[in-house]
Amino acid sequence: MSAERRRPGALLAELGVHALLLGAVAFALYPVLWVVALALSPGDAPEASILPIPTAPSLRHFEAVVTTTSSEGVWLFGRQLANSVITAVATSVTAIVIATPAAYALARFDFVGARSGTKALLASQMFPGVAAAIPLYLLLNALSLLDTRSGLVLVYATSAVPFAIFQLKSAFEGIPRDLEEAAMVDGATRFGAFVRVVLPAARPALAITALFAFMTAWNEFILAATFLSSEDMYTLPIVLQRYMGEYDAQWGAFAAGSILVSVPVMALFYALQRNLVGGLTSGGVKG
Repeated sequence: MSAERRRPGALLAELGVHALLLGAVAFALYPVLWVVALALSPGDAPEASILPIPTAPSLRHFEAVVTTTSSEGVWLFGRQLANSVITAVATSVTAIVIATPAAYALARFDFVGARSGTKALLASQMFPGVAAAIPLYLLLNALSLLDTRSGLVLVYATSAVPFAIFQLKSAFEGIPRDLEEAAMVDGATRFGAFVRVVLPAARPALAITALFAFMTAWNEFILAATFLSSEDMYTLPIVLQRYMGEYDAQWGAFAAGSILVSVPVMALFYALQRNLVGGLTSGGVKG
């Protein structure tokens, strides 16, 4: 009888939990629905309504954003999209290429400066990248890299590489040394064990670190607006800011551009979801 009496209470508790979760999801999705409604609305001003449902859906704002051209007739949005993709991918690749051997050395070898170097990497994460805007500007000006994609990649790498080293160091420390030693007993060199054993085991961590570096470069605005001056070199976050003027705002175009900017990141999350989930369970060794 006691078990039967508990069933209604347990059912009510379960319903309450589900209702709370549904409320949280609705609370999180409501602003997103407003952005979608603004992007599909025929006008530039948001309509006064509780439910963000456009009365006459239109792709006019998406067309206006995608078909933007310069005064010379060059497809400006395509150029700016390419700038963002090239910069983000180059930043991600640079961070992984430099951070992987550095993180492995810090995780596996004991040498002078290893602990102080790790502490310095951790301390560098306490300061935002904009704090170094002035010295970075002077450096890029001396190297003639202002208003270039190469200069922007160099700027983003100053924060992406330390973060990647710190992240990958923890991942390499979680991989048992026995795996490498077993490979070297079978005749592999240290480098061979690193390439054939350690890197495959650390693949989820590499994917996560590369994704974070990509997202940082993809979404960054302040440094890009500081070091880029010509319209054909703009990245997409700068383009979005141009729709918000001092005296007026093109809300429809801004919402449509925001959705277009979010699509590559969502596609990356979907493509790397196996590695993201695998990072939670990898590294286990049966003994």
